[in-house]
Amino acid sequence: MMKSLILGRSTKLALAATGLLTPFLVFAQARLDVIEFSSQVLKDNPLHDPVVRRLAVFVPDQYTNHAALPVVYYLPGYGNSAESFIQDADRWRAFTQKLADEIIPVLLVVVDGRNRWGGSQYLNSSAQGNYADYVCDEIVSRVESRYGITTNRPVRIVAGHSSGGFGALRLGMSRPDLFDGVIALSPDSDFPLTHLPLVKMPGVTNASPPQIRSYMAPHMTVPFPTNGDLAYALGLSAAYAAVGPAQPGQFQWLYDKRGRFQQKVWQLWLDNDLLAIVRRNPNAFHASQSVYLDGAAQDEFSANVGARKIYDVLRGRAAPCVFCEPPGRHTDHLQERLMRGLAWVCHRPLPEIK
Repeated sequence: MMKSLILGRSTKLALAATGLLTPFLVFAQARLDVIEFSSQVLKDNPLHDPVVRRLAVFVPDQYTNHAALPVVYYLPGYGNSAESFIQDADRWRAFTQKLADEIIPVLLVVVDGRNRWGGSQYLNSSAQGNYADYVCDEIVSRVESRYGITTNRPVRIVAGHSSGGFGALRLGMSRPDLFDGVIALSPDSDFPLTHLPLVKMPGVTNASPPQIRSYMAPHMTVPFPTNGDLAYALGLSAAYAAVGPAQPGQFQWLYDKRGRFQQKVWQLWLDNDLLAIVRRNPNAFHASQSVYLDGAAQDEFSANVGARKIYDVLRGRAAPCVFCEPPGRHTDHLQERLMRGLAWVCHRPLPEIK
């Protein structure tokens, strides 16, 4: 019996050109590995969110047990997680193999950073749990020990979109020893432009202090807020405005009992604004790191504006940095944008985003 022959993309194209393709040829494919484990970092988190979570690891055909491939830790945007990628596995397997064949083989690791509100911003906070430590101290070591690449220390990249882009920049800044490259696609930033309109929406301003306190209860017994603006503002408050370790799960709200805007609480948000952080910290990134920023030209949340401003601050500093403004809206062309960012960080020719 004739055995199937597994071919890479370049070989496939060459054979196609000569007319030698046959039904017996099987093209190389990436695989999906799902890793489930119980987090010690998230144990006893104040929101009682799941401790057992899954990672999606997309592995190209080029991987072997001795291959020191770059590892990409991808942080999805608000409300998304590894589960979304597992459900859409065929598309992301195809992307991973295309990336391997045309740009560079990598392990693509997708993280679950959700909490009660939908997203943690991948930060440590006494109001939600220590999601930065979960990514940096648990996921990285677990993945790299499993795939036999710890001792070779390959290029390690943290990437993400929207809230995940925010998380990628924050983790890249805080752990330059861990991440060689940062790819931030439409990252949350420039809060006076992007977040202030959100917290001025009626669904947020009309929430009463008793309502907010009931939402913060350890075991929330009231219905989850149906207003999306309010739910998002609650999640961002948990990330940015925690009361402190003495009151786990509690955060400061932006409005007092009379409905007046609390400037001191807003300042806590601004202290976490990426644009403000890079402006006040000349050493925000290490010279050995590479930082790729992008923002879609028609971004409905103006994330492109903040990303460009961050680039304007960083481009005169030691860390190599670039900004790309592809066509489309906030979530358009995500795979193509990620591929371009990886090509730049890994010093490969840059593909075009159409």
